[in-house]
Amino acid sequence: MEGREEDVKVGANRFPERQPLGTSAQTDKDYKEPPPAPLFEPHELISWSFYRAGIAEFVATFLFLYITVLTVMGVNRAPSKCASVGIQGIAWAFGGMIFALVYCTAGISGGHINPAVTFGLFLARKLSLTRAVFYIIMQTLGAIAGAGVVKGFQKTQYELLGGGANVVSHGYTKGDGLGAEIVGTFVLVYTVFSATDAKRKARDSHVPILAPLPIGFAVFLVHLATIPITGTGINPARSLGAAIIYDKAHAWDDQWIFWVGPFIGAALAAFYHMVVIRAIPFKSRA
Repeated sequence: MEGREEDVKVGANRFPERQPLGTSAQTDKDYKEPPPAPLFEPHELISWSFYRAGIAEFVATFLFLYITVLTVMGVNRAPSKCASVGIQGIAWAFGGMIFALVYCTAGISGGHINPAVTFGLFLARKLSLTRAVFYIIMQTLGAIAGAGVVKGFQKTQYELLGGGANVVSHGYTKGDGLGAEIVGTFVLVYTVFSATDAKRKARDSHVPILAPLPIGFAVFLVHLATIPITGTGINPARSLGAAIIYDKAHAWDDQWIFWVGPFIGAALAAFYHMVVIRAIPFKSRA
């Protein structure tokens, strides 16, 4: 009985208390909330890094449309779903490309590749209005170029197979399509906020490395769920680029859904993350 106290001391030294997990591991002493980005940043317009980031967004969205539209056309061309990669393959193409492209461009532009992501991050004051508008323009131009190259390679097949354009499928209403786009984009943008949270980066050193993985996986899962409804937009540049190059009347009938839905979903995700999860407005008042 006399040696029991000594044993306890030795054990305590040998097995020190673990670092607390979750938000309890973070204190005000080792983390400070970064200031919001200014609404207008005129100095960006004379910075090469600003234009380099825009070029990166253009190239990434170009590659994204090129690979994914070709995949969609390959599935539509097959005599049966069993003779192609099917819906699962399309979902993997979209999710896999986002994973790869976010990994490649995150250190240059942030790896948005999507106007809805850019819009959500702008609402959270993660980037200036100047940069947000520039990104959206470059993303849209990249999407048009990517779909255009596919059509240039095989014009007849492109027009016969739909060109990867988004439409609300038969049997679903416009409201169904709008709801699917809102929820699908919410999943994506919420994942982006969580995977790139600066507070998590400060606490968990592995978060920046792993960030592209959950983002790509979110895109994959959303496509599995909503391809039967709308073909899955959740990216206004992707939908507009394919519609412009395909240029058929029915591709324009529902085009508004693929802008309004993603922007609403992105706004809801930004509000949920910043106000509910991070409670940033309440912290600033305190």
